[in-house]
Amino acid sequence: MVPTREEWYKALSDRHGEKTQKKFSSKTVAVCGLGGLGSNIAVALARAGIGSLILIDFDRVDTANLNRQQYKAAQVGRYKTEALEENLSEISPYIQLVTHNERITRENAADLLGGADIICEALDAAREKAMLVNFVLERMSDKYLVAASGMAGLGSPNDIRTRRVSERFYLCGDGVSDIRSEEAIVAPRVMLCAAHQAQTVLRIITEQF
Repeated sequence: MVPTREEWYKALSDRHGEKTQKKFSSKTVAVCGLGGLGSNIAVALARAGIGSLILIDFDRVDTANLNRQQYKAAQVGRYKTEALEENLSEISPYIQLVTHNERITRENAADLLGGADIICEALDAAREKAMLVNFVLERMSDKYLVAASGMAGLGSPNDIRTRRVSERFYLCGDGVSDIRSEEAIVAPRVMLCAAHQAQTVLRIITEQF
């Protein structure tokens, strides 16, 4: 049985504290890219009781995604935005979800991200990652940006860390490993980096930095 909105909010408030949960519930976070990083970031934030998520991706769920991304085998072939929206609604029934089934570019980024308080960069391609980071820093300097660099391989989990690059820009990962065809991309290390990004979002909201 799905809990009522009041029961759901009380359960979150009991865990996080009323004041903290009120802050979480009032914020909108954009997740750009819904792969290994983005799908895990979104699940973590939904479980924390974030009020609204903007989900952006153009890709479909592939069998090769299932080893590290928050999708089900039965969802292979579906757009990631649609599949993740379904999964998040089951996890957090009262979250507000806005989906954009398109590739984020310099031309549409302002429109897609305008409603976000905090932006999570979780894209795959280095060129697209750099584009988004540069765009936000140059054109949306009032937004907080949490990006990632380096989470592939079987290296130590302790190498994953979070750096504050500037006042509103945070970078998570080991800063070294790159995703190459011959390198392992395993769920625990990808999830560690995603957890760093999600935790950084929560720390920004609660003014822990």
